[in-house]
Amino acid sequence: MSTEAIEQLQTVRDWLRYAVSRFTQAGVWCGHGTDSHWDDAVQLLMQTLHLPMDNNVQFLDARLTRSEREQVLERIERRARDRVPVPYLTGEAFFMGLPFHVDERVLIPRSPIGEFLATEGEPWLAGRPVERILDLCAGSGCIGIAAAHVFPEAHVDLGEVSPGAVEVAENNIRRHDLEGQVRAVTSDLFDRLDGPYDLILANPPYVDAGDMASLPPEYRHEPELGLAAGNDGLELMRRILREAPAYLAEDGVLVGEVGNSQPALEAAFPGVPFTWLEIENGGHGVFVVDAQTLAQAAPLLNG
Repeated sequence: MSTEAIEQLQTVRDWLRYAVSRFTQAGVWCGHGTDSHWDDAVQLLMQTLHLPMDNNVQFLDARLTRSEREQVLERIERRARDRVPVPYLTGEAFFMGLPFHVDERVLIPRSPIGEFLATEGEPWLAGRPVERILDLCAGSGCIGIAAAHVFPEAHVDLGEVSPGAVEVAENNIRRHDLEGQVRAVTSDLFDRLDGPYDLILANPPYVDAGDMASLPPEYRHEPELGLAAGNDGLELMRRILREAPAYLAEDGVLVGEVGNSQPALEAAFPGVPFTWLEIENGGHGVFVVDAQTLAQAAPLLNG
């Protein structure tokens, strides 16, 4: 640990500058909720010091205690040297403005499915009652918990195969006081789940073998179980598309995320009329398809 930094860097402003310099020098990759070294530094400093992420200018010239300086430096060095994403260092990430506990048992929240939820699923849900929702491959539970906030009358299941991730999701359910509305279920896709669901939000692993081989070091801290999905990235999505009709209500809707594997999905099922969302705030590869369309496409999906 640098004695020089500990002694000479005193204020929040000092440490923000130092963090940006270290991150730039180390070539850290920003892709877990930030898109610049400055934003990464702000998130790390403010969360470490328990300061607000917004409207924090008044704190920039505040001096840190020695123990605070030591903790900040330790986290900056882990970010720069070990390439640990900031949310794993602070234990917190945000999704749709909501805070979630995260650790290396779960992916860091960043799904563009949030844009579907932000519009309350319009026009696909057409303002009709949504009574049951499934967040499939739920990880931290961020998508399903956000859905519970958007649809407060709905019961939400978080389906997740990893017992460790289920523990994190249960922690987040308690954090948001949603024990009566949301439950986490250890399940290999639909195996231990009971439909019908009005809305299924599926964010399975979808990184293909080529992309897995070239991921920046930051993504190596995330569980491979939540990322890798075979040669074309569709290992789990194929199963979801085949099995989902049995778990959807007659007028239910499936929202699926496949990211960079969108071209592979379109090539695999050229006869299935997926509707691809226009994503405004970053991300891509999110489709919407209704239960009736899936049922009609069954011969193509099972072929």
